Amino acid sequence: MKARLIYNPTSGQEIIKKHIADILNRLEEYGYETSAYQTTPEPKSAEIEAARATEAGFDLIIAAGGDGTINEVVSGLAPFEKRPRLAIVPTGTTNDFARALKIPRGKPLEAIEIIGKNQVLSIDVGHSTRGLAEEDKYFINIAAGGGLTELTYSVPSHLKTAFGYLAYLAKGAELLPRVRKAPVRITHDNGVFEGDISMFFAALTNSVGGFEKIAPDAKLDDGLFTLILVKTDNLFELMALLAIVANGKHLDDINIEYIKTSMIEIEPMAGQRMLLNLDGEYGGDAPVRFDNLKGHIDMYVNLDEINDDHYIGDEDTLALEAVAQRFAEETSKIKDED
Repeated sequence: MKARLIYNPTSGQEIIKKHIADILNRLEEYGYETSAYQTTPEPKSAEIEAARATEAGFDLIIAAGGDGTINEVVSGLAPFEKRPRLAIVPTGTTNDFARALKIPRGKPLEAIEIIGKNQVLSIDVGHSTRGLAEEDKYFINIAAGGGLTELTYSVPSHLKTAFGYLAYLAKGAELLPRVRKAPVRITHDNGVFEGDISMFFAALTNSVGGFEKIAPDAKLDDGLFTLILVKTDNLFELMALLAIVANGKHLDDINIEYIKTSMIEIEPMAGQRMLLNLDGEYGGDAPVRFDNLKGHIDMYVNLDEINDDHYIGDEDTLALEAVAQRFAEETSKIKDED
């Protein structure tokens, strides 16, 4: 089997560069003939290489870097009908996607060992389209717009590397007083929302910006986005929401709309501009349509550590579990009768 390691040498504290040889040796132990590609500052470097490796028939692609690098790799292989399996080595600052998949962050060799466990899940991928003339985009964790959603791409790269999450906190404190509502029309599976929002989140996982309870019931493979609309721009109400988001109590707040849907169309009204953020990078401007590509990529994940509530699993496994459950129930009945 052939594997291609695509790594960002500048991600995090450049930790990946110290472990390339060990990673290649470990993958060889797992039965992969592995080659490595170091990304360059050129736009879409990781995406282009992922597409090339997919066309060349590689069986596995390993994306090593932050959320941006992982997004590029997913964008490179997602358009193909036949896609290699995907594994990730998270070495970035926030690593939201890796946090959701319970893959060790900042520990490349431990992350590679997930492949050795051979636990694969068919995960959902977000597909973003903005009209016939625009190229399609993909995301694997979050699409967002408005307010604080410009946070990730407004923090300079050198500050991310030097100060990590502190850089985001500092930028967030700077942006919060500038958050403003804007009128939108949002179409989803259950109807249409028309009104003012200060920001929206369309999440594929339960981990957003380091918080694991913003979308507490999000599943990795159910074909649904968790759409969250924030309907206030009042500074004190926003601060109150941030205070309760850590424990998931924001879902019942009057300033929140919480919706499950497989598709989303977002149209700004009254000539307002809304910038889009896809996995932490600028993704163009609305209007936009998001579609959930259910189970689109087979990915190595740490199923032993993922809460069962956060994934469905493949149909064969579910069927076997159902049979086992029925068998256990029948056995229990027989014992009770005895």
